[in-house]
Amino acid sequence: MRITDLKVGKDWQLIVTADDGRIGTFDVQPFLDGQVFQPLRNTEEFRKVANGGYFIEWACGADLSADTIEAHWRLCNQVA
Repeated sequence: MRITDLKVGKDWQLIVTADDGRIGTFDVQPFLDGQVFQPLRNTEEFRKVANGGYFIEWACGADLSADTIEAHWRLCNQVA
């Protein structure tokens, strides 16, 4: 999966659009206990997420692969 669009939702949710048109929400909250993710508890830092296509990343060094996102997201739509 390649991420074509990424939006920040509320409560540590990301709205992710894949290259095949699927859209889903991904909850980052379960990752916030990890040392590298702790700065993201600050919502201003969390909102600074960047889309790398096959990964997302934050300035603090935290990142998640598109594969991880795809494995844990909740789809909002299904492509016919």
